[in-house]
Amino acid sequence: MLNENIKAIRKSKGLSQEELAIKLNVVRQTISKWEKGLSVPDSNMLISISEVLETPVSTLLGETVVESKVDDLKAISEKLEIINLQLAQRKTTRRKILHWLLILLCTVIVTISVVLIVLNSPYLGWDYNDPETAVLGVAFHSFEWLFVRLAPIIIIGAMVGIFLTRKKV
Repeated sequence: MLNENIKAIRKSKGLSQEELAIKLNVVRQTISKWEKGLSVPDSNMLISISEVLETPVSTLLGETVVESKVDDLKAISEKLEIINLQLAQRKTTRRKILHWLLILLCTVIVTISVVLIVLNSPYLGWDYNDPETAVLGVAFHSFEWLFVRLAPIIIIGAMVGIFLTRKKV
């Protein structure tokens, strides 16, 4: 059982008998004898083997270790492929959402601009003797003043964002 476990773990780590022998400071033939069951390592060497193979001594002495097979690697690669596809779909979905939000932002800015142009600042003709009307007029004027100055910057940024998030062919 020890011989089979050493061989299986060595192969799963991608080590040749020669490479394992170098790491353990023994000759390759010693590794071959262990794997064929012609000899067994002493307790100190067993600890060294477990350290080099990064495997507990109990595993080396325990039940037979199954080598990873090509089918196992194929299953892992299929799972990784599925994960990669899911990540790509998530990225595409986020890009589409951002793209449409930026288009919506441009539409809202254009709509507000048209409304402000059509209304032609009606608050300028209001009677500001009434405090409530004065507050409302100042609020409208502040909104319009900020909007006229910030809207072009925001719409340019949104258009750049739309350009950058469009679907590439």
